[in-house]
Amino acid sequence: MADVHSKEVRSYNMSRIKGKDTKPEILVRKFLFAKGLRYRLHDKKMAGKPDIVLAKYRTVVFIHGCFWHGHEGCKYFVVPKTRTDWWLNKINKNKEKDNDSILKLNEEGWHTIVVWECDLKSKKKEEVLNNLYQKIVNLN
Repeated sequence: MADVHSKEVRSYNMSRIKGKDTKPEILVRKFLFAKGLRYRLHDKKMAGKPDIVLAKYRTVVFIHGCFWHGHEGCKYFVVPKTRTDWWLNKINKNKEKDNDSILKLNEEGWHTIVVWECDLKSKKKEEVLNNLYQKIVNLN
């Protein structure tokens, strides 16, 4: 099946996809900040460059996009019909890197929490954010 966009349009669309400061990430950051938590962003010294690093609680938070990180069973993770093998390879590598990063951080004594994009879009968004806050403050 051919792509519905020209090569130039598809290239432009893909170039607009951000890796930092995404809507789900900003939503979580604003919530945590309003609750009085202070954090660092995208610490390059840490495995996987976590989206949020809460040093006081020895906790990191990864906010995963459902498509890019292959969220199984999620309606937002649909394998593209073109270049399927390439996309599956890319997404599987992302999942491997995620698992390696989490394992390394856990070995270094960090608590890791993963928040999925789809959980922040639904009606249960407030519940998910409150559960995240409780996990962070109750881990220690």
